[in-house]
Amino acid sequence: MNDKTFEQMMAELSTIVEQLEKGDLTLDEAVQKYQEGIALSNALKKKLEEAQLVVTKKLGNEEVPF
Repeated sequence: MNDKTFEQMMAELSTIVEQLEKGDLTLDEAVQKYQEGIALSNALKKKLEEAQLVVTKKLGNEEVPF
């Protein structure tokens, strides 16, 4: 999952949310998609935190309003 861009992961998460909202999945499929969504959400959060760290360092440790 780390080889995907932030935008690719957001698009994938959006697709999963749409699939879950439709309600056409079996329970097992829905649980699997939910787990994939949680994993993507965690990876996205990590990428945002990494980006915030880079920006903070570039600004000389000034607080970044994220």
